[in-house]
Amino acid sequence: MKKSKRSKMQAVSFSLVLSLLLALTVTACGSGNGNSTAQPNSSPDSAVNEPGGTTNETNPAEEELKPESGAELTVWEAKEQVEYMKQLAADFEKEYGVPVKVEEMAGGDQGTRLATDGPSKLAADVLTLPHDQIGQAVKAGLLLPNDVFEEETKSTMVETAIQASTYDGILYGYPKSVETYALFYNKDLISEAPKTWEDVIAFANTYNKPKENKFAIMWEFVGYYSYPFIGSFGGYIYGDNNTNIKDIGLNNEGTVKGFTFLQSLKGILPLNAGDITYDVKTQLFQEGKLAMNIDGPWSIAMFKDHINLGVAPLPKGPDGEDSVSFSGVKSYYVNSYTAYPVASRLFAHFASNKENQLKNFEMTGAIPASIEAGEAPVIKDDPIISGFFKQFQHSVPMPSISEIKSVWEPLKAAFVSLWNDPGLDVKQTLDKTVSTIQADLDSK
Repeated sequence: MKKSKRSKMQAVSFSLVLSLLLALTVTACGSGNGNSTAQPNSSPDSAVNEPGGTTNETNPAEEELKPESGAELTVWEAKEQVEYMKQLAADFEKEYGVPVKVEEMAGGDQGTRLATDGPSKLAADVLTLPHDQIGQAVKAGLLLPNDVFEEETKSTMVETAIQASTYDGILYGYPKSVETYALFYNKDLISEAPKTWEDVIAFANTYNKPKENKFAIMWEFVGYYSYPFIGSFGGYIYGDNNTNIKDIGLNNEGTVKGFTFLQSLKGILPLNAGDITYDVKTQLFQEGKLAMNIDGPWSIAMFKDHINLGVAPLPKGPDGEDSVSFSGVKSYYVNSYTAYPVASRLFAHFASNKENQLKNFEMTGAIPASIEAGEAPVIKDDPIISGFFKQFQHSVPMPSISEIKSVWEPLKAAFVSLWNDPGLDVKQTLDKTVSTIQADLDSK
């Protein structure tokens, strides 16, 4: 690697790295699975080499992390990003001299394959996981922490991405992309996105014509899309960042306030919740009858060729608070059974840097997790993507613990009941919802 291209964090202190790798060696040996031939490998030979092959103990800050001699890597990537990954792999080999083989594998399958193939040393050295899969992988001892580049990662990525790539207080991921939902709007019907729900109400009072199927705004009444009426008002699902199932926050003061506000909006969307489906609002939005539609980046292609599309952050709440949405984060992770833990760390770091996140966006549309990449003109000046990036900064990761399954159906039932019947008592309904969730948790 040319010295001029080194970032400050790539110039890692010899003593720091050696300490980290020694610590990982102890951890790996102590967390074996009983198979002496398939232990996680985090302690490579010659993990840290001196530039030019010499030792410079007097200036450790100039020491550099280098890949293991003879290292070769395999990386798993989903079909839609394979071509991007092949270019990235070629760039990495040019930079570090390490060949990288790219194998296509669906994103949803990589975690499962890591669990079965990791201990057999048949899995990729570096792979991508959605954040809600890392807890299970960490518990199984399948991932190496993002230790060497931890501080750099924390300082360069948006906070939500760091939170989502962390498990039990330890950062494992190298964030690559983010997604959340935001406010789609038809610029031909409403020239500027409303900043607040008060603005939405004012527009709806002039635009709505239910008999003509013309509506100001729609969203689906499920926990994922309706979460802003919880998180924006001080409510939450589980305490301690959705990890403490003994603390259910769905009937606290904030959630009651949010659901009460939600009920007040029935006048601007005079339909029952069951009538507001993805297909209904998608068709109305495409036909130019729905002015605003809360949706995610996966639906951009459905609209950009049909309407004059804009995307903006969700409207602020009645007290001026930002609307908090649920988000998802994809990060690179290093297989703990890799034979090349240093080269793998370097690849995950390289693949997630600002420049490569921007290249990923240009080639595949993936929204960067890097703060600087989000400020780049190609993102800031993109009227669609910039809206998602702004909303992402007011989002919280989807809960990753398995106990979230006990929540979705009771929560959806609460949203539907309180929306369809604005006269229903909010606190009593939410108390019943929490009791239902608690009973399900207790039964397991």
